[in-house]
Amino acid sequence: MNATTPIDLRSDTVTRPSPAMRSAIAAAAVGDDQYGDDPTVNALQERVAALLGKEAALWLPSGTMANQVALRTLTRPGDDVIVSREAHAVWHETGGSAANAGVQLTEIGARGVFTAEEFLAAIKPRDHPMYPPTTLVEVENTHNRAGGVVFPQDEAVRICAAARKLSIASYLDGARLWNVAAATGRSLSELAAPFDLVGVSLSKGLGAPGGSLLAGSRDVVARALRHRRMMGGAMRQVGIFAAAGIFALDNNMTRLVEDHANAHLIADRLAKCRRIAIDLATVQTNILVVGLAPDAPDAMALVATARARGVLINAFGPRTVRAVTHLDVSRDQCMKAADVLVEIASGSTT
Repeated sequence: MNATTPIDLRSDTVTRPSPAMRSAIAAAAVGDDQYGDDPTVNALQERVAALLGKEAALWLPSGTMANQVALRTLTRPGDDVIVSREAHAVWHETGGSAANAGVQLTEIGARGVFTAEEFLAAIKPRDHPMYPPTTLVEVENTHNRAGGVVFPQDEAVRICAAARKLSIASYLDGARLWNVAAATGRSLSELAAPFDLVGVSLSKGLGAPGGSLLAGSRDVVARALRHRRMMGGAMRQVGIFAAAGIFALDNNMTRLVEDHANAHLIADRLAKCRRIAIDLATVQTNILVVGLAPDAPDAMALVATARARGVLINAFGPRTVRAVTHLDVSRDQCMKAADVLVEIASGSTT
């Protein structure tokens, strides 16, 4: 990265495949995945299923499609799905839950988490003449808009146990589940165990150019396969994507703690600015959601000025911005980015 290349903190999806990952892509054995004979896809699916402690896994092009296929697989049109407040499915999938699955989303809790008691209180009964029946509960871990917070595992276990007693399915939107494992020391299989179906993304944190997977029982994954086809997600020689995913799992998992450390570094610097509001307790992984005081520039102005100074971040609201660390930004770059953001928020030109 040269001196004129921006420090890109918009997302951990902006990473570029390394030369070694590109070599793995170029060397990938491929076949037609719609016929189930792409050996690299099959190997990746078996690998992820084993990591998550599930019977089977299914490759999909994107995390949003994984979430949408999960909804189609586990619900029927007109059903109610309970999610955390400001969940990805509500804010960042362009209304796909309504358009594709025909479901209603009920947001509960606060700051990315909710309790089993809140879940039970929000359930709408089956066979009621007016209420849509609650048939699915979805947990997002880590939670994007809450700043990458980790959903408490003990609470996830309680929620899924309560759901199972009521014949309500459970889904884990674990796009960044790798970060949860790195932050908590828990295994991926332990984190996934309570849920009927789990989604993970290879392009978030791990540096692959695309691809997500759903993992669950063979029966549930077989149903998901049909909905993947229905939604246009069945592809052909996608072993080139799967090879990148295998490389990412082999090489980019253990280094996630570096991203978390860099996020803490940025947060500590931002917290010293009186025009910036950040709760350091929420900085648990690689995402920072930062508030701007009334006398600071608004989000769009700060984003534009930061871009002009070589730092890329996203506006998340009128006075809220988000920054995400990843493998393509160094500690020194994160320090520089933090200093630039503080200077802009403070009104300094130095």
